[in-house]
Amino acid sequence: MSEHSPLLANGDEHSYSGVSNDDRFYMGVDKRSLLDTGEAGLSTVEASRRLKIFGPNELQSKEKSPWVKLAEQFWGPMPIMIWLAILVEAITKDWPDFFVLLFLQVLNGVVGWYEELKAGNAVAALKASLKPEAQVIRDGVHQTINAALLVPGDRVTLSAGSAVPADCDLCEGNAVQIDQAALTGESFPVTMATGDNAKMGSTVVRGEIEAVVSATGGQTFFGKTASLISSVDEVSHFQKILIRITMFLMAISFVLVGFCLGYLIYNGEDFLEAIAFCVVLLVASIPIAMQVVCTSTMALGSRKLAEEKVIVTQLQSIETLSGMNMLCSDKTGTLTRNKMELQDDMPIFHPTATREEVLVTAALAAKWKEPPKDALDTLVLNAIDLRPLDQYTMMDHLPFDPSVKRTESTIRGQDGSVFKVTKGAPQIILALAHNVTEIQEDVEAKVLDLARRGIRSLAVARTSDEADGGWVFLGIMTFLDPPRHDTKRTIELAHENGIGVKMITGDQAAIAVETCRMLGMGTTILGTDVLPTANVQDGLSTTLGSDYGAIVESADGFAQVFPEHKFLIVEVLRQRGWVCGMTGDGVNDAPALKKADVGIAVEGSTDAARAAADIVLTQPGLSVIINAITLSRKIFQRMRNYVTYRIACTIQLLMFFFISVLLFHPDSCRFQHFIPHVGDCPYNDNESTEAVDPYFKLPVIALVLITILNDGTIISIAYDNVVPSRRPETWNLPRIYWVSTTLGLIAVASSLLLLFWGLDSWNKNGVLAYFGLGDLPYDQVMMMMYLKISLSDFMTVFTARTDGLFFTRAPGRLLAVAACFATVVSTLLAIFWPFTEMEAISLKLAVFVWIYCLAWFFIQDLGKVLLVFLLEHIDNMNVFERKVSSKKYVTQEAQRQNRIRMGSTLLNNDSFMRGSFVAGRPVDGSFVERSMTLEQAMDRLVRLEAEMKAIRAVIQNASGTGKL
Repeated sequence: MSEHSPLLANGDEHSYSGVSNDDRFYMGVDKRSLLDTGEAGLSTVEASRRLKIFGPNELQSKEKSPWVKLAEQFWGPMPIMIWLAILVEAITKDWPDFFVLLFLQVLNGVVGWYEELKAGNAVAALKASLKPEAQVIRDGVHQTINAALLVPGDRVTLSAGSAVPADCDLCEGNAVQIDQAALTGESFPVTMATGDNAKMGSTVVRGEIEAVVSATGGQTFFGKTASLISSVDEVSHFQKILIRITMFLMAISFVLVGFCLGYLIYNGEDFLEAIAFCVVLLVASIPIAMQVVCTSTMALGSRKLAEEKVIVTQLQSIETLSGMNMLCSDKTGTLTRNKMELQDDMPIFHPTATREEVLVTAALAAKWKEPPKDALDTLVLNAIDLRPLDQYTMMDHLPFDPSVKRTESTIRGQDGSVFKVTKGAPQIILALAHNVTEIQEDVEAKVLDLARRGIRSLAVARTSDEADGGWVFLGIMTFLDPPRHDTKRTIELAHENGIGVKMITGDQAAIAVETCRMLGMGTTILGTDVLPTANVQDGLSTTLGSDYGAIVESADGFAQVFPEHKFLIVEVLRQRGWVCGMTGDGVNDAPALKKADVGIAVEGSTDAARAAADIVLTQPGLSVIINAITLSRKIFQRMRNYVTYRIACTIQLLMFFFISVLLFHPDSCRFQHFIPHVGDCPYNDNESTEAVDPYFKLPVIALVLITILNDGTIISIAYDNVVPSRRPETWNLPRIYWVSTTLGLIAVASSLLLLFWGLDSWNKNGVLAYFGLGDLPYDQVMMMMYLKISLSDFMTVFTARTDGLFFTRAPGRLLAVAACFATVVSTLLAIFWPFTEMEAISLKLAVFVWIYCLAWFFIQDLGKVLLVFLLEHIDNMNVFERKVSSKKYVTQEAQRQNRIRMGSTLLNNDSFMRGSFVAGRPVDGSFVERSMTLEQAMDRLVRLEAEMKAIRAVIQNASGTGKL
């Protein structure tokens, strides 16, 4: 007997989806036949036929065509400036410069377009590996398929943590809670039941139910209104940094170039020629390729990360990951193997129960006819032969919910009897038992004993066959989830690299203590009773960091936490200035993943967790995360090295031409203002003289060549050989400005000195004349300066890429090859110049320029090393770092090591275990002292509260004065 879609079951009334019977067709097909799907679902053949008719369940992409993207490369602030320069050259009919600038425009556009496509393809490939899946019933079999293959009429299973893959009409079953925030902006989940329509793009928060797909792809509510509900793209932290750097350089460029333009026009220079020179100087000085180089570097890094089983959903997340200094990690599957091993020890707490009965009851509390949903279900269902369970019929099932920590099934036996079974956390199942007072002490003692050995407990119960139908506590299944073999060493590496690791787990406190002890993480495990209650939907206090920061920072982990506590812990750490990462896998982890600076969805995460995360792991374990951080720091260093280099080049070009235009006058052979006279001009009445400019400048073609060779080859810095930092990375812009300015000014000084020598080459006592290079024509002086500036720019790359001496780390092969290529091309052009405006120089002069540049390269490198040494010893520079200083981290790391050493000694003493409290309860012994009276309990609570207030006051005072 087929079950009709709820959409059609309401007669003439409107359904929840708002579609009336007047709208009886879906893309020309009658809905009554289309959505009339039975419990066995569609057949594979019918699903294939419908897929051909209705198309895949995908939204039409609004991606711009490659040709549109190419056209956009030629429109914007920088392209417009180049177009302006091209127009000026056309007006003045300077065709060589016209075609050179046109070539520059085309080359910039094509290179930028290619790199953008390459980066876009990298992101698309990563996102394609995260294709959403759907649980569908076809041919009577539950199976997992690509959500894009869903068709109208498919019968799907919607369970907690899964994204609704298409518009679906809910079938008969228990109500579920649906999060529609992505569609409607509502903060609270909506409860839906039979007959309601769940929209594509929403997420199941709680419950499980079957549904029939009523619309797919562009015909869904989401597909029809995507343009209205799409969120505004937020500017990332990395983009803000690039904008600040670009605006800084543009401000300097416009001021200096504008001053030059005014000076030239004031002194009678042709307006169009002055404009052409200044526009090209702007083009050469402003970092046109900065966005392209940084994006290419991150795109290449994202592919590297994917090879390491780390998928980055947004390229900008790489920059944030490199600065992460605190990781809140869940225990199961990340710190441990997530491969439970069923133990022989199975305590029984009912006189007639057997081991076999406990295992069968646990299996009945799972959906044994479907693929297991988690590791525990897998272990339970693999523990017995499932064929005898065919005599039972599951009437209802409540899947695992983190808020209640148990599953429950209603079962009909072969004799027609109906009973309920449940499995879950021992303290939860124990509270249900009809004889809780009789067995509580024994159960808690056994659970605690198991927990001390790191063994997890899963309680099993069923309702009684008697008239009252109360819950009967049958027994406890025991599992062991041992730590991963590499976790302990990975945590040590994390600490060595400036990353704190806190364990956040829903397991019992004693298990958390034992796991942390084995991993060397310390044993200060707190419970949620030390934290305030947190409602994700409500706004959080801005004083959480000051109120609870000391408590959270001092803890090595938290036990028995709920998802809202994860959210709260992350917020506290972020308010304290930590760059916080959070791992998670469930739908209820989504708020914490979204709140964290770096949300990390671990392997096997739900759709909701993946959607909220910045990074998705495709391999379990903490080592994957640490490897990703190491790679991200390498990527960050490459980008920072490029930014340092690019600022230095901008300063070199701008300051050199600014000073040379104002102070050097080739037509008078004088270095005015500072040096009023540089020898007598060698001209006499019997010698012919060449026409020279009243101020020094390079031809447009020379500046264009410098721009092409620099920006074209520097993309190879994405492949440079770098060593990851041992501390979290930050954009210390003042330090970058100091270093790059120093590099640039040293290069400016060397260029001005060489220009002075060049203009003084006619002086028989000049430096160039001393080396046999005197009597240089002015066109050769310009060529000499072109070669010098080109070589200085390329050599600055090797200075900017290290904090120490340049030879302390070999460059990447591709970067070295690109630099060699560019310098060789520049040298050959200088020697065999085929065009006008400049004149080729001799090989001897080219060799002299090379030696001169290398000598200044060493001076530049030594100047940088000295500056870096000084900056590292100036405490005032620390104000530009993130709030978490290295001193603070070192202090807390020392405290952590002390706790570990004390814990490793004291944990061996039973007296310590009996006297220690975790999450407000003794680590050993009963959870509640039976002999304690109410008055004694109240007195202890009052004293504990007073002690906590005193400790908090001491911590706050210490943190306020910096005396930690």
